[in-house]
Amino acid sequence: MNKHHTDNTNAAAFPVEKIRTMFPALQRAGDFIFMDNAAGAQIPQSVLDAVTNHLVAHNVQRGGRYGRSVTVDQSVATARESVALLINAYSPSEICFGMNATSFIRLVSLGIGQMLSERDEIIVTDMDHDANIATWLALEPAGARFKWWRMREDGNLHVDDLKPLVSERTRLVACTVTAHSIGSIVDVASVAKIAHAAGAEVFLDCVHYGPHGLMDVQAWDCDYLVCSGYKNFSPHMGFLWGRFDTLKRLPTFREDFIPDEPPYKVEAGTFIYENVSGMDAAVRYLESVGRNFLPENNRSRRDNIVAGMNAIRDYELMLARAMMKVLKDCNATIYGVADEARITERVPTFCFNIGKLSPQRIVEEMAAMQIGIRDGHMYAPRLMKRLNLSMDSGAIRASLVHYNTVEEVHKFGEALRAIIAKLS
Repeated sequence: MNKHHTDNTNAAAFPVEKIRTMFPALQRAGDFIFMDNAAGAQIPQSVLDAVTNHLVAHNVQRGGRYGRSVTVDQSVATARESVALLINAYSPSEICFGMNATSFIRLVSLGIGQMLSERDEIIVTDMDHDANIATWLALEPAGARFKWWRMREDGNLHVDDLKPLVSERTRLVACTVTAHSIGSIVDVASVAKIAHAAGAEVFLDCVHYGPHGLMDVQAWDCDYLVCSGYKNFSPHMGFLWGRFDTLKRLPTFREDFIPDEPPYKVEAGTFIYENVSGMDAAVRYLESVGRNFLPENNRSRRDNIVAGMNAIRDYELMLARAMMKVLKDCNATIYGVADEARITERVPTFCFNIGKLSPQRIVEEMAAMQIGIRDGHMYAPRLMKRLNLSMDSGAIRASLVHYNTVEEVHKFGEALRAIIAKLS
């Protein structure tokens, strides 16, 4: 999980200015600061080029015998290999492409709903995106029963609280790797140990962790994982990973001509091939980041990904420290991990409020000052209730990724102080 990762190795040497030149949106933005990355990140030029190349050179259906169609088959296969390397899958055939993470969670939940027997209990959390809660609760008519793994007051899920919930009746534990709303990182390797000891499976929502740290389904020992490209420097698309045999057993809808094995049995209909090409290019972009931190010789693609994501994690911890200081200086209420000593338990996604000031007003004022942040319930009604926040007003979220800078954090702080002075 890199939970105990320290941020003193590569942060100072992180080539953020060089990286920013690779993102056309950042170059065109002028003074605008992107701090709504949890809702979707910008894409590098290489990703844009990959999408354009697909649409110009081979925008045809796969499965044909002519050259352009064969090229689509090849590009999809190549993207599976890249994504398999990104998350350290056992095989590219475990990577399934589709529209988004939510539709994949529903697909898996429908399959598991058909396999419930004496193992009929599903454990969900009150810290997750509602997509990883409501999709499982929808199985109640199929006989599923639910237990809640609740966040502690310190802003994170603790595996000690999971242990008493797991039993021989547990079918699945569904949890996030990192909370999209408050940025808390969960010790998912320990979740898998506890679940597997009881014979249960683990489903991980990795949408929000993807851009911030190294994904590794083998180290985490999970059974399913979903991710979305649009937070991972790619266009809109999603992918599902599952252990090959687990996906093979999973009941899915498929047309009769589709092979009854992964990944084909999971990929109903035609997905967006050009965006899959973009996801392939996004993985290669992350590899290029890693090449800044490794010697020239004896590097595998996965080595480059590991180096790149570890460097990003180091750099983002520095950003997180700077952002936490700014928010504390403004007397913000920070939801989630707010103790700098526990900074490695979070990513630089900050959910906060400023006293009784309206989140909407603050975000509107920020927009007028060319800083893009977000307000609202963050698609997490149960978390809002837990934090005693109304669904109508919710909270403010500022979310950074590795192309953000400490200078931008300081500009954000200056703007926030000016807004507080104006609205108070």
